[in-house]
Amino acid sequence: MSEKVDKALEYYQKGDYQKAIDTFSSVLETEKDSAEIHNNIALCYAQLGDMEKAEKYYLKAQELNPKLPQVYINLSDVYYRKKDMDSGIQLLSQGIFEIPDNLVLRHYLARFYMEDARLDLAIDELEYVLEKQPENYDAYYDLGKVHFELGNYQCAIENFENVLEFKDENPLIYYYLGQAYEANNEIDKALSNFLKTIARNQNFHPAYKKAAILFLAREDYEDAIEYFEDYIEMDIPQEEKNKIKELIERIKKKANE
Repeated sequence: MSEKVDKALEYYQKGDYQKAIDTFSSVLETEKDSAEIHNNIALCYAQLGDMEKAEKYYLKAQELNPKLPQVYINLSDVYYRKKDMDSGIQLLSQGIFEIPDNLVLRHYLARFYMEDARLDLAIDELEYVLEKQPENYDAYYDLGKVHFELGNYQCAIENFENVLEFKDENPLIYYYLGQAYEANNEIDKALSNFLKTIARNQNFHPAYKKAAILFLAREDYEDAIEYFEDYIEMDIPQEEKNKIKELIERIKKKANE
């Protein structure tokens, strides 16, 4: 069996998913049912885009071994792609019942709650994860997004700041942090974080627009014009470019008054 499994895994790694399915299936013909093999066949079908068969094999794997965490993770991905949040939440809740110490399942459940707009339940799961894993920066990131969505901008700021302890070169975190500071009416800190976003990714065009707007709000017309001009040189819709060009002309006129 081991040689066949190794061969099937080799096919999978090469992207030859149908051959991998055929080889894994041949193992099931001679050996007793294996949750791991059913999980692997499901993975192949998922790669082929056949979600119906993928779900069927994942459910069989779950039936054979309800304490195999990878099955819950993989099947939840199928439900996520199908936008079937109810099934994903039900599945992951069952997984947590079977494997209560698995924090990955709790984190996945939180993300399903986020997608399903059950934000309070998402907070409960994320805070539980962070209680057990205080250095889980992905959980801080998700918790920051939830609090931002709820309008709890100070909490969002605190969680995004926590992410920076681990991922201080990630431009997206600085951008989200800038948005949170802006929403919390801390304009200087917001501007600082938008500029840090640009420093880490000079092609992150939304940060140029944000920075320009804040410079404009401070009546710093020269810098506002500079960042708007950088912005319209980027890959943005022509209609947007035309609007910003008109705005630049109005700012120049205002600055010369």
